Amino acid sequence: MRLFYTALTFFFVFVNSAMAQVPPPPALAVKAYLLQDFNSGNDIASYEKDARIEPASLTKIMTAYIVFDALQKGHLKLDQVIPVSEKAWKVEGSKMFIEPNKPVTVDELLHGMIIQSGNDATIALAEAVGGDEAVFAQMMNQQAAKLGLTHSHFMNATGLPDQEHYTTAADLAKLATALIRDFPLEYRRLYSVKEYTYNKITQPNRNRLLWLDANVDGMKTGHTETAGYCLISSSKRDSTRLVSVVLGAANEAMRASESQKLLNYGFQFYESTLVYKANQTVHTLRVYKGQERTVPAALAKDFYLSLPKGDYARVRATSTTQQPLIAPIKAGQPVGKIIFTLDGKTIGQQTLVAAHAVEQGGFFSRIADSVRLMLQ
Repeated sequence: MRLFYTALTFFFVFVNSAMAQVPPPPALAVKAYLLQDFNSGNDIASYEKDARIEPASLTKIMTAYIVFDALQKGHLKLDQVIPVSEKAWKVEGSKMFIEPNKPVTVDELLHGMIIQSGNDATIALAEAVGGDEAVFAQMMNQQAAKLGLTHSHFMNATGLPDQEHYTTAADLAKLATALIRDFPLEYRRLYSVKEYTYNKITQPNRNRLLWLDANVDGMKTGHTETAGYCLISSSKRDSTRLVSVVLGAANEAMRASESQKLLNYGFQFYESTLVYKANQTVHTLRVYKGQERTVPAALAKDFYLSLPKGDYARVRATSTTQQPLIAPIKAGQPVGKIIFTLDGKTIGQQTLVAAHAVEQGGFFSRIADSVRLMLQ
């Protein structure tokens, strides 16, 4: 039978701390928006974040994710030359201006898709990875399921309008976060580039915030007549990174200004705090019948809380750990949980795991611990 004990830790609590006063988020002239803390995944402000919308060229974040994954796995190489199909060459909308029978590399196509938002570059990459765009769309939906994008469905790689091609602000924030987290080098290398020249044609990045705010280092614009003007942006100040999703603005200038308002609000009134690093000892637990008498209990990954400035001082952490803990114990084995509360409300919960393995002890030590357990 499993027994548990509860340990209350008060090292986050300062009784005299005043409650943070946070004004409501700014009123934005858009169809939907979401501001999210990158580290914690916590929402800071939102409006219609789960409403179904047309993503337009924001779709290309998913296309980029799959291409980056193919590069990471060695299925593609940056200097690999990609053939340009007639479909890619003739596609409507924004273009990189690739041409059939003219060599173009994966790296050039990535610049064309991300910086110039070229539909032609996007289709060429989709065909390079999936064989054709229809197969690539199936890969997009499979990846969406893996990332937990439960309200998204993709019909193409570019974001050209289709009734069955849709997503939500919440899913887009999750997708943007996944790309920055899983492919940080590619994100830094490509998404902050302000202009790109191909085929003697120079085009600027449509993300105006790259010029207006030095802290913004990506991410992607989108526009169709029905979707309006859309922008996902990511900005980092000190250790805090915010992801902003703005959908359905009236024009290009407004999607930038409304995104800037949202980011400024988040940085002004909220802060992201690293509570525990991965593998940092939270508790040292007694182990029975093992080669070691104790094992550190820790979190498997970094844990952050995003809260109004001043609120973190009043956070209380309560841990519940498994007892008795009997060897053998595997590294990463759950051994309890830690719950974070603010003014009695749960704001976060994480599983505690064994920081390393503990092998079963010798015969006599196991007998001795069996007696100790019987006497408890």
